[in-house]
Amino acid sequence: MRFVLAAAAFVLPLALTGCRSGTTPAATPSVTATQTPWVIYNSGNPTPSRGAARFTGTPPPALPSVSYLSTSSACTMAWPETGLVLIPMVITPVAGGFKVEWPSAYGSYYRITAVRQGLVKGPQPEPSWTTVPAGAGCTVSTTLTGLTSGAPYIIWLDAPDTPRARDGGRSLYSGKSGVVKPL
Repeated sequence: MRFVLAAAAFVLPLALTGCRSGTTPAATPSVTATQTPWVIYNSGNPTPSRGAARFTGTPPPALPSVSYLSTSSACTMAWPETGLVLIPMVITPVAGGFKVEWPSAYGSYYRITAVRQGLVKGPQPEPSWTTVPAGAGCTVSTTLTGLTSGAPYIIWLDAPDTPRARDGGRSLYSGKSGVVKPL
């Protein structure tokens, strides 16, 4: 028992103080603040301008010009709004052909054809285009003849000289029907 007490008397001070030397460490001095901040900010010096650029021409209009279909009493047909995709057409089957009408707001002349919708072996035949002047009225009309009665066709309309906008875009310049059959 004496041995245990002697060992405890020797180990206890060692356990409480750890393995350090007999000197106590001195307190480290605190960090002194420097005179400059962490972020350095330098205010800018604007460069003098040589003079503001001034536009001397005529400014373009804020909106592009708009053309509407004629609203005169001579226009008896109210054309549907088709968006900006296809020229609207009214197709009436006649014996061996079609009577086709469309608004004349898209150019000074038009090309129209009827393309047969049957299977063709070999190269497809070139469509036969008919040129139609716009005229002075609000509606353009033509009759396509010489077609096979009861055969399925699709009518294609083209307005090759539609005006271009300032950005180079074009107005509506084509129309297409669904499948139609002449009488």
